Amino acid sequence: MKTDRRSGHIRFRVIPDPPRRIFAVGDIHGNINEARALIEFLKQEKKVDDRDCVVFIGDYIDRGPASRQVIDLMLSLKALWPKTVFLKGNHEDMLLSFLGQGGLCGDVYLQNGGMAFFDSYGIVPQGSISEILLELPSSHLDFIKALELGVIVGNFLFVHAGIDPEHGIDQQVADDLLWIRKPFINSGHSIGKTVVFGHTAFDQVLLDLPYKIGIDTGIAYGNRLSAVELVGGELYQIELGDTAVKSSYLSNLLNRPS
Repeated sequence: MKTDRRSGHIRFRVIPDPPRRIFAVGDIHGNINEARALIEFLKQEKKVDDRDCVVFIGDYIDRGPASRQVIDLMLSLKALWPKTVFLKGNHEDMLLSFLGQGGLCGDVYLQNGGMAFFDSYGIVPQGSISEILLELPSSHLDFIKALELGVIVGNFLFVHAGIDPEHGIDQQVADDLLWIRKPFINSGHSIGKTVVFGHTAFDQVLLDLPYKIGIDTGIAYGNRLSAVELVGGELYQIELGDTAVKSSYLSNLLNRPS
């Protein structure tokens, strides 16, 4: 994937072999207990294995209390589920910018939930960047630096925030993939893929077919963590502070009262 952030167009990685099932997990934001419970549910109840593709939509860190433990969990899944995709969220991008490792908006990172990231490592983010980097596990920094901006799996495009609906799939830029909100959410598009995204928190999964599926359901704001399975159309959710994952079907959302 190549980009120069503001003007360079993204070349999305295409996963060529259709997986048995495709799962996507919404923004975790440092909420380890709910993330663990959801992952354990996928392991035990849905029997996810290396024939499946699991996509994490980004924003693993910040706001919640356990960014470090969430990244540990993600690293453990790399070996368990080889087809796992880890996307970059705007919070990981801000962190990299703060650390002088690329990215944008590092100057406002600490005010946007970033202090919770450093608290989880027992780090006070003062002094030189080189000193702060020495206190971060290299495997965690490598994980964050390797996060992807988007992938295509079958009929789905997975990105963190959305796309510019006025441009084609070959004309997207990094800033929109990480930051866009209303211009994407309020519009259709013509890229020929259903966009699965996070970033903007909804009370319930946003189902706007064939254009988009929004899976950030605001666990960072006291709501719930959501995952979807896109072959069978299933929805899995756990409330903040709960231990039980509830299952339903995405089709149920089509009949919700407006």
